[in-house]
Amino acid sequence: MDRIEPSRIMKVAVTAFFMLVIGVAACMDAAAQRRRNWDGYPNWGGSFDLRQTALNAGFNEGSKEGSRDRSRNRISNYSDFSTYRDANKDYSSRLGDRDLYQRYFRTAFEHGYDTENPNSNSYNNGNNRGRDVNRDRDQDWNRDRDGHRGRNWERYGSFGGSSQLRQTALNAGYNAGSKVGRDDGKRGRHRNYDEFNAYRNATDDYSSKLGDRELYRRYYREGFENGYEDGYRGY
Repeated sequence: MDRIEPSRIMKVAVTAFFMLVIGVAACMDAAAQRRRNWDGYPNWGGSFDLRQTALNAGFNEGSKEGSRDRSRNRISNYSDFSTYRDANKDYSSRLGDRDLYQRYFRTAFEHGYDTENPNSNSYNNGNNRGRDVNRDRDQDWNRDRDGHRGRNWERYGSFGGSSQLRQTALNAGYNAGSKVGRDDGKRGRHRNYDEFNAYRNATDDYSSKLGDRELYRRYYREGFENGYEDGYRGY
């Protein structure tokens, strides 16, 4: 019988040990995701699978973006990320209502982002996010001092779709944004857009005859943002 060298035995033992560690880590990670049974998160209904899948996907995506921003020493608004706006990663129709899925997804995304991006200790309560985002919005608006866009839809983006879809969405978004913007201006507070249900849902005045719903929401949010800023400044 050939004699096995001690060095080979050691290599095999070390390899087996690391494989065991990796396996345990994977199990712990899976267990951690299962333990993220989201008890501390809201429950708005829907199936267990819908809620669990949406919260898990949202948290993972938020964590990824938060970690990336942390490495760049940057703080972003949630709605800066297309994954947050779309909120449909890992969604399938078998899970159930898409809007409900998106609502769970965005909630978990926000928590995941804040968990991985601790650039400010007060970030989780929204204080620094509000100040940074408001400052950026003011700078953007000041760069366009030759005039606010108002209801001049020609100055807004064109992402496709029918003219009726675009105009309806921009008008509905602008109306909703200017209303809350005026109210916030009177109270001296400047909030993030995604604090408003109307902005997150972005479906006011939508009907299927207009066309693509996600495209409608994109126009709506652009109208909302500009309406909010105009309303806040008294236009």
